[in-house]
Amino acid sequence: MNSSPRILVVEDDESILLGLRMSLEAEGFEVQHAADGEAGLEAVERGGFDLIILDVMLPKLNGYDLLARMRKHGLSVPVLMLSARTGDIDKVMGLDLGAEDYLTKPFSIAELLARIRVILRRQRPNVDQVHFGDIEINLATHNVLKNGNPVDLTSTEFEILIQLFRSKGRILSRQHLLEGIHGVNHHGTLRTIDNFIAQLRSKLEDDPAQPRHILTIRGVGYRLSVS
Repeated sequence: MNSSPRILVVEDDESILLGLRMSLEAEGFEVQHAADGEAGLEAVERGGFDLIILDVMLPKLNGYDLLARMRKHGLSVPVLMLSARTGDIDKVMGLDLGAEDYLTKPFSIAELLARIRVILRRQRPNVDQVHFGDIEINLATHNVLKNGNPVDLTSTEFEILIQLFRSKGRILSRQHLLEGIHGVNHHGTLRTIDNFIAQLRSKLEDDPAQPRHILTIRGVGYRLSVS
């Protein structure tokens, strides 16, 4: 994983964007930008971000609708909303839709950075124990539990599961997963990955035929939904 947290800023005001980018990059964050809601949603779906800074008033798709679609699609990356609206009902709407925090404009960069640090600390998993849904994973012992019951995974199944988890919702191709378990010089078939995915689903999903967590992105690969 990238050592610098990756932040997506979805903001159509170029002056605000410039200030945010300069301040965030000065703090060591990697920053990407989307200028409207539709472009923002596409970027989020590609995955790999540690935090989304999301303006409410956006062209094409407003921030509330973008956030609602993210959560509906199982994209759990944390969101800090920005808005010139100061009413409590606007803040409550954003938080109810799944935002971690809501900051009204104008704001100080110092306050923004402080809130970002709090969100990232909350999202940082225990170095040994991670979980999503009813599944718990111990990275040190390689033990996996579902609803508190042990799940027997092979070492390869475990490695694929961890690759998917660490991708933070980003789609991983079959080739990427294959190289992750065997190395770049391995000449195995990509069908092997499909077989391992099927085995993981049979052990971890309530309904392997309609998986909730280990999702197929047709023609691309697989991603993990942790909602």
